[in-house]
Amino acid sequence: MNEEFAYLKQQGISEKMVEEVEKFRSRYPVSETEQGRRSRPPIPFFGKEILEMSIAGILQGENLLLAGEKATGKNVLAETLAWIFGRPIYNVSFHVNISSAELIGTDTFRNNEVTLRKGSIYRCAESGGFGILDEINMAKNDAVSVLHATLDYRRIIDVPGYERISLHPAARFIGTMNYGYAGTRELNEALVSRFLVIDMPPLDEKTIDYLLDSMYPGMKPAGKAAFSGLYLDLQKKAAKAEITTKSLDLRGLFGAIGTISRGLAPYPAIRMGIINKCFDLFEKEIVQDVTRTRIPEEWTPEDIF
Repeated sequence: MNEEFAYLKQQGISEKMVEEVEKFRSRYPVSETEQGRRSRPPIPFFGKEILEMSIAGILQGENLLLAGEKATGKNVLAETLAWIFGRPIYNVSFHVNISSAELIGTDTFRNNEVTLRKGSIYRCAESGGFGILDEINMAKNDAVSVLHATLDYRRIIDVPGYERISLHPAARFIGTMNYGYAGTRELNEALVSRFLVIDMPPLDEKTIDYLLDSMYPGMKPAGKAAFSGLYLDLQKKAAKAEITTKSLDLRGLFGAIGTISRGLAPYPAIRMGIINKCFDLFEKEIVQDVTRTRIPEEWTPEDIF
């Protein structure tokens, strides 16, 4: 617990809010069977304003909807909140085939009788976990109908043929959604009204430097500046619609840096992590040109680490 509170103080979170988090954790202990679902994110979220908004919403008993472009830290924030509050995590990744059965549960035959095999939403509600509803704007109507009842003020789930369950007082749901992904759609007004919505800002230089320092503390200043600048350059190009967001891949960037730390030259590494994710030749040429202004082809791993 001390690590979580040290992190909150490092981020500059108000003392009153930290005290309220401590009271929440003391009020709602986690059972032994759920301890395995608690985890610390590899790199906790960075950003005081967004953190304070999120923590205040959770303390108030609200559910959160994190909306924004790709690579803005939505899932990292959701996992960080669960870690701060000491809650077990239940992940639901929505797609067109997710139905109410996967969320609530399905009938199964066990010990010579029909019983309910509980779904993720049911188990989260029952145990007081934090449910991360990933890509919630891909949910189809059948799944959305479950969310309506679960997320509103009644905080109950009706299971057809079984008992009605009330949500544990510590249970919260955190939805994430990207704009404009294939297969997504506009969330209906009734569902949005059940959330407090946080618009996730794009990454800035300070945040990228924090991530690079956390993941690769051995990077030289020139290498860190080059990779941070490359990502920000691509972000500007994508914002102006000069390229798509395919190359705007933070995971790919960090993966490329990881291969450099293993001995691969920087330019081939960035080709794997960023450039080759563009399948349109014209777009690939733009990304290559941007890359060459930041990462010279003659650089070696020693120029980075």
